[in-house]
Amino acid sequence: METTARVWFEVTFDIAYLVIIWGLVVTMIRRRNTVRPSDRLVARLVTIAFTLLAFGDTGHVGFRVLVYVLREHVPFGTPAGLLGLGKLATAVTVTLFYVLMVAVWRHRFDKRYGPLEYLMFGAALLRLIMLTMPANRWDSPVSPHPWAIIRNLPSLVQGLVAFSFLRDGGRQGDRAFWWMGIMILISFACYMAVVLLVQQIPLIGLLMIPKTIAYLVMAFLAYKALYGASNGTERATA
Repeated sequence: METTARVWFEVTFDIAYLVIIWGLVVTMIRRRNTVRPSDRLVARLVTIAFTLLAFGDTGHVGFRVLVYVLREHVPFGTPAGLLGLGKLATAVTVTLFYVLMVAVWRHRFDKRYGPLEYLMFGAALLRLIMLTMPANRWDSPVSPHPWAIIRNLPSLVQGLVAFSFLRDGGRQGDRAFWWMGIMILISFACYMAVVLLVQQIPLIGLLMIPKTIAYLVMAFLAYKALYGASNGTERATA
């Protein structure tokens, strides 16, 4: 794909994504009173999780769009600095997003935290600490290797929540949250492929598009299960 065409495709996609994700978040907030009493805690956690995701991606995606559009001078520092700030914002918020997903799993399926869940919480804390280290070079538009890989290892542990969704969603016939587990796996597969290979194969960065779409599908699934008109019948028998 020609560079100019690729850039404008990315800009258009990013803007559309932000509009959709914020639209879903606002709709969740406005429809909070339609949620069944038994699902209100889960709905609140889901809303907070996707609000955090939207904020982080507004920094990451929004700053990328700003750099593409303005190119020469941007507020709050150099373009490189803005891109780094955006990466930091989304790294923090997506870490917290998966902490909340563990809490969503617990309350959706009426479970207790066990060794696996505490391992995921520990991985989140470790990742947040790692994000503060100078080796991250948030002032650079290019992620430092091999540190970019190392700092993402705790994220893989957090991603194990997908298997919790799949296991208990399958057992309880909760199709929406089972599919959310699938979307988590897709997003992690795309993201780790980019982290590992983007410097050798730049075009593999396009996998961030299906990764982003996976998060949108997750948001739609959660909305339909908790806020939609059919929220009382989502847990059909498998």
